[in-house]
Amino acid sequence: MLPQVSLGFWHNFGGVDPFERSRQITRYAFDHGITHFDLANNYGPPYGSAEETMGRLMEDDFAPYRDELFISTKAGYDMWAGPYGNWGSRKYLMASLDQSLRRMHLDYVDLFYSHRYDPETPLEETLQALVDVVRAGKALYVGISRWPLEATRFAFKYLKERDVPCLIYQGRLNMLDRAPQEEGILDLCVEHGVGFISFSPLAQGLLTDRYLNGIPQDSRMSKGKFLKESMLTDKLLQKIRGYNDVAQQRGETLAEMALAWILHQKGVTSVLVGASSTEQLQKNLKCVTAEPFTETI
Repeated sequence: MLPQVSLGFWHNFGGVDPFERSRQITRYAFDHGITHFDLANNYGPPYGSAEETMGRLMEDDFAPYRDELFISTKAGYDMWAGPYGNWGSRKYLMASLDQSLRRMHLDYVDLFYSHRYDPETPLEETLQALVDVVRAGKALYVGISRWPLEATRFAFKYLKERDVPCLIYQGRLNMLDRAPQEEGILDLCVEHGVGFISFSPLAQGLLTDRYLNGIPQDSRMSKGKFLKESMLTDKLLQKIRGYNDVAQQRGETLAEMALAWILHQKGVTSVLVGASSTEQLQKNLKCVTAEPFTETI
């Protein structure tokens, strides 16, 4: 149902980003087979602005192609002040989705996620909200993101019993972070016929040539927002350089190999990529035609 490569709106599509650049990237993506755009209520910055960008794109470009697009959004992290603007309560999820639909100028989303596990709200409350948004026609499918194994097992069973099966699980999987494999999430998805989509496939840029020779001044790590300089230990740098050597032997960049590696893992449906330019997206798409892996990396 989903393309092998999906476009994520986490970065580069907010109110602080040039709209024309966002437009060029999404047009290029759609023209090259990327039909899935992945958003969340608080993507930006500021919060909500990535969805507003999507709404403008729908009005200007994509409205005639709505039935060819697969648009997802999520709720679970902080979005507005007060007790009902965060986590997994029915009130938050319902209100958030209504707001998202208004921002994106949509009648429904194709996929609505619980963005994270809420240890305080009963699982039944969160999951029944997902069931009810489908029955209300506000979402066609539902998914969960970053839930622990036993809660995920419960969710798959609960949703299936109510004829709204979980379509997909979104988790962080890359060559440096294999938790979904190690913790059994991917195996559980395969067992239940649930898809898996990987976010942060390049480990926030670590699995590119960006940090092979140190920390560039204009990098995310130098700014310390999502990556800390302390993370790039000598051991990790040695590991990344080893991966780069393998990529060169395959005739690929490190980023191309890292994306291809994810797509070749059992149970993976799609990989979510971000892009700050059409050129970057063009390079990322090469992972679809990459050679299979003949040995374990």
